[in-house]
This record gives sequence, C-alpha cells and structure tokens, in this order.
Amino acid sequence: MNTFGHIFRVSIFGESHGKSVGVVIDGCPSGIPVTVEDFMKDLLRRRSGRKGTTPRSESDVPEILSGIYNGFTTGYPITIASWNKDTDSVSYEKFKTVPRPGHADFTATFKYSGFADLRGGGHFSGRLTWGLVAAGVLAKKILRNSNISAQIVEAGGSKDIEKAVELAASEGDSIGGLIECCVTNPPKGLGEPFFYPVEAAISQILFSIPAVKGVEFGSGFAAAKMRGSEHNDPFIDSDGKTLTNNAGGINGGVTNGNDIVLRIAIKPTSSISREQKTFNFETETMDTLKVEGRHDTCIALRIPVIVEASVAIALADLLLIDRGINPR
Repeated sequence: MNTFGHIFRVSIFGESHGKSVGVVIDGCPSGIPVTVEDFMKDLLRRRSGRKGTTPRSESDVPEILSGIYNGFTTGYPITIASWNKDTDSVSYEKFKTVPRPGHADFTATFKYSGFADLRGGGHFSGRLTWGLVAAGVLAKKILRNSNISAQIVEAGGSKDIEKAVELAASEGDSIGGLIECCVTNPPKGLGEPFFYPVEAAISQILFSIPAVKGVEFGSGFAAAKMRGSEHNDPFIDSDGKTLTNNAGGINGGVTNGNDIVLRIAIKPTSSISREQKTFNFETETMDTLKVEGRHDTCIALRIPVIVEASVAIALADLLLIDRGINPR
C-alpha cells in the first residue's frame, strides 16, 4: 500500500540503497507550469548537511520521466526519480539476525518472509520521503493561494536546538523533536466527513513519514484540560474569522478559513553509535549491538519540508475532491 489520495494520487517507490527512489503522481491537473528547478528548493531543504544530520550526500536532482511536456503538466501520470549514488551497505547484513531496536528490521523480515531489502532501512527508510517532497512541490502549485510553512521548534525537549543536538552527538545518542506547521489562507470547505475529514487526511500521510509518533491540531491534547468556554473560538466577522484558534482552523472536519495549525512529534533516530543490549535471533541469546554507518543525530532537523509537502498533498487531494462537488 504505497499510494495516498483519491484524486491527487501519490505513489512512492524505491529503497534506500536501491538504484533509485521516486514518485508517480496521478490526477494532477494539466497546464501547471513546472521545471526541474522548481523542485530543487524543497529537495535541497530535505538533504543532509546541517550539523546533526547524516554525512550521506546524494545530489537529489530529479529526473522527470513522464507527465510534463514543454514546461507544463499534461494531465497524464507524472513520474519523477532520483538515482542513489552514495550508498554503503556493508554493515546491514547482520541486522537480519540482530535487528536494530526501534527499526523495522524485525517486522520487515517477518512480514516479507526474509526477502525484504534491509540495506539502509530499505523501503522503510526516510530516503523514501524524497518522493513526498517532489510531489509536494506540485501540490503547493495547486494550492497556489495558500502558504504552508513548517519549522522545528524543539529538539530533545529543549528550545536550544543546536546545543541539544551537540550534546546528544557527543554522547553517541540521538534526540527527537517537535515540528509546528501552519497553513495560512487555506481554502474554506475542505474535508469529507465522516471518514476523510481534514484531520484524518493530513494525519494519515503524516504518519507515513518515518519517525512521526504524534500529531495534534490547534490546542491539541491541551483541549482535554479546557472548558468549552475556553476552547470555543468565537466568530468575529462575516468571513468566518475567529477570535482564537483552538480548533486549528477546522470545525467538523472541514476547514473554516482560519489558519490550519498543527504540531508533529518526531521520535529520536533509532540508529545510534552507543552499544545496546538486544536479542540475537540466530544464537537465541542477548547480544551487544553497536550500529555502524552514517545516521542523523536528530532526524527532526530534516523533516519540516517533508511535513509541508505532506500537508500540501492532503489538501490538494481534498481541494480536487471538493471542486468536483462545489466548483467555484
């Protein structure tokens, strides 16, 4: 199940250390201007390079294989790929017998009867989010009147992100982070209750991002401690603007035109250089595992642009569904 969406359908493919990663986008309207350069700004934001990220360096340059002609989308399926060059698979074979804690090594081996490609995390790797970011560029063009912005606001429980990352790296450990995303000027009326409301659509694709462990909208979990008189957002004009935004721009699963505000919890990177005690499935004894290779101290540093892309994809799908019902 590697496809998301009802009309704007996004399918990702590839493995971390395979020949390529990429995306097929079906249902994209024709006539949208797009060039290779349009993809690079967001793809470069997803790349490693910042302190606390993996030293693996891929060019991430997209190759458009179909669906874009003479600088415009054709309406046919769009296929975009990027070729993997900087791979080092030597240290991954042992994870079949000593699966890494926190990773999908054990579940992938079990689910796919030992045939799964575990190199670099295989199809479970964050490398696959390249395709989400590429698709997000087109989704943002569909949502041309809206602005989607995400940023990391906390790492390892600290607002001092750089210091927290440095400390974790010096100890051979990793940390998680908190990302906040805001959609300004979203279209009103998006959302298909009961089973495809805005929160469900956005959350479904966000939870597809490796390392995402929680999503909240507006006041989120804090709402459980509030009274209705505190949580309700009074309307203050005929456009539907509200005095507060505890609902995060969504009422009844439908956008109300106010900013869509959400926060995403990212877990610590599972691969750490500190030794860990875990089970060896070959010897059936506890073993000491030290994960070699190149890994992020804080994967959350690279996720804001992936969150933006994912939110854009969900909203673009909802927009195309809605305009089929309420064209305007």
